[in-house]
Amino acid sequence: MLSFVPYCTAFLFPALAYGALVGWHQFHWGLPFVAFVLLPLLDQVLPEFSVSFSKEEEKQRSAQWLYDVPLYALLPVQWFIIYTLCVETASMNLEDFNLAWLGTVFGVGICCGTFGINVAHELGHRNGRLPQLASKAYLLSSLYMHFIIEHNFGHHRHVATKNDPATSRYNQTVYAFWLQSTIGSWNSAWKIEQTRITKKSLPWWNNQMWHFVSIQALLLIMIGLGFGLFALLSFVSAAITGILLLETINYLEHYGLEREQTSNGRFERVQPHHSWNCNRSVGRLVLFELTRHSDHHAHAKRPYQILKHYADAPQLPAGYPAMMVLSLFPPLWFAVMNPALDDYYTEQVDLMFKQA
Repeated sequence: MLSFVPYCTAFLFPALAYGALVGWHQFHWGLPFVAFVLLPLLDQVLPEFSVSFSKEEEKQRSAQWLYDVPLYALLPVQWFIIYTLCVETASMNLEDFNLAWLGTVFGVGICCGTFGINVAHELGHRNGRLPQLASKAYLLSSLYMHFIIEHNFGHHRHVATKNDPATSRYNQTVYAFWLQSTIGSWNSAWKIEQTRITKKSLPWWNNQMWHFVSIQALLLIMIGLGFGLFALLSFVSAAITGILLLETINYLEHYGLEREQTSNGRFERVQPHHSWNCNRSVGRLVLFELTRHSDHHAHAKRPYQILKHYADAPQLPAGYPAMMVLSLFPPLWFAVMNPALDDYYTEQVDLMFKQA
């Protein structure tokens, strides 16, 4: 029953972000250091571990409500961090825009990406009003509410094809991908919602995108009026940071992978090998098993605690935090990932010949 406890290490992130916000000067860059220096090192030195669950064990583990505790408990924590950011930056002036402020906002942005979008992603795949509402509340804290529409009904349908804006192409830089995915996903969400209300003959105000735009605009107005321009700028900066971190993860999760198109023009069913898998220990815990992305796309409704490691899926050379840093340097990224991708496809061809 205590196997959910390791996932509570995620609470370290908001604790460090809060420390930076309330003036613990040594912590201004504490969370970015932990996330993108310490975690990559730990991921490299700590052993990987995989556990295979029987059908009965999967059923029992899925039913254990304790695994949901950190998912829901982090929601008020996330909003408390956003509130504290607004309070602490309300009295700022131009002189306060320095490296300390940058590190603090970056730390809050890490929380926006890790919880405001990633935990929202986990809950957004679940049925029921409570997880759906919690997912949208998380996404609001990152100004990315359309994600719940496009990810569930766009990305999972079109992943690893040119129809998916959230799938990165071979030799595409992460910077080009940011534009492709953010703009393309926004447009895709509008199209998905318009198709839904047209098929159901619903009035235009039933379009969820209008709801999301209105709620997010209202939040920005409230922060601007309640805390001032600098608080608004700080929040928007943190939200954008979280969005770019999420899109960087999208970039590495499907880089260069493609589904084959059949003779009738349809694409093959999504398989584990259409996502890069990663079994590094620390990143798995902090990101609630997001790194076992191969299983997630093959079985989108699996709760995080029973996601499996697919050893025969393409494997990232390092953990998510390290690969995110690497992606910011395209020549190094291509030097590492292109050979890894080529080697994987070569192995698959060799395997096909052996089986034949």
